[in-house]
Amino acid sequence: SRLTSSVPISLGQRALLGSPITGALAGGKRSTNSTRPTLRIPSLRSTRLRRELNAKKREAYPWMMDVTKCAIQEALIDLGRAFDGFFKKRVKYPKPKKKGLHDSFTMSSGTFAVDGDRIRIPRLGYVRMSEACRFDGKSLSATVSRTADQWFVSLSVEIDDQALTDKPHRSVGVDLGVTTFASLSDGTKVAGPKAHSRLLAKQARLNRQLSRKNQGSKNRHKAKMKLARLHARIANVRKDSIHKLTTELASNYEVICIEDVNVSGIVKNHNLARVVSDMGFFEFRRQLGYKCERNGSTLVAIDRWYPSSKTCSSCGEVIGSLPLRVRTWTCEGCGAEHDRDINAAINIERVGLASIPSPTASSAGSNDRGDGGSGQSLDFGSATGETTIVEAVSEPQTSNSKFV
Repeated sequence: SRLTSSVPISLGQRALLGSPITGALAGGKRSTNSTRPTLRIPSLRSTRLRRELNAKKREAYPWMMDVTKCAIQEALIDLGRAFDGFFKKRVKYPKPKKKGLHDSFTMSSGTFAVDGDRIRIPRLGYVRMSEACRFDGKSLSATVSRTADQWFVSLSVEIDDQALTDKPHRSVGVDLGVTTFASLSDGTKVAGPKAHSRLLAKQARLNRQLSRKNQGSKNRHKAKMKLARLHARIANVRKDSIHKLTTELASNYEVICIEDVNVSGIVKNHNLARVVSDMGFFEFRRQLGYKCERNGSTLVAIDRWYPSSKTCSSCGEVIGSLPLRVRTWTCEGCGAEHDRDINAAINIERVGLASIPSPTASSAGSNDRGDGGSGQSLDFGSATGETTIVEAVSEPQTSNSKFV
């Protein structure tokens, strides 16, 4: 298996980064009469791209001679893959990478060396890291990148698979929301950090300061770095909270049931776009997916149109409407009083478990909370370290069913 360790490089030395521009590689040009690019080469393999670039880089792009050849070689490999995906109509036409934006380069095994809390980078020598790599194994690749004014190196290390341990809990349902980031079916509520909302006023102030600086001045560069550091802090706070929650869920539960939230559709609602983006719903599901695979847990995603908040978890009655401002409601059928988020998490767990035709689901659902609904499932694999996403498809409800 492969794990990635990311540790920051000391700012005492700075890497000279450079990535070849797409238009410089193999004479690719855009037609003036059409928006579709026209290429003058019969092949776009990385070996041919390397020969084409070597023939012209000394005159056309002399700055490439100041950086390690690893940066250019890996960029050519990535470009070859991008063009291969483009011609197979899987992705769009590759965009050129501009110096100063998302600066990064990759080194393959054998071109760098890690010695404790130091890493040897071609053309730079040994650079001190803030901490040593936390994994013992063969280093496969290293990617040096810049975030604001900090440099990071991401090491891909090959290690042995770790033995799977028994989980203390069988199953849990997770409901994501804008008021509370995550509500669990056992009654636990996890508040989101809302880093962007808390620092929004400071971000606006730094944006105004940046707009008043002259183009190309040192003061503008300083103001730009201040704003970049603030954005990096917001992203780090968000990722830290999501990592902690997803790690706890994947380590303690055998079956994790979530809702297949349509994030791209939700952010089109201008009333919810900022807070939903601040919570990081997509990143939560992405991290939960690979951590479930690593820990041998099962991830179940129920249909996004299932009315989890409007369905009574006690008797199964579905109410007509439930505005977002209503946080608690009482079922008219059985008189049970529900917290909308906890009630939704319980329904998500019940429907998710009912959609898994396996002994794991029946044992996990020993705390029966009612019928499982009309769920249908895809193929379900054994919990041996593979991520299993089961789409629990339910009948579409009323047209006002949406993220709640």
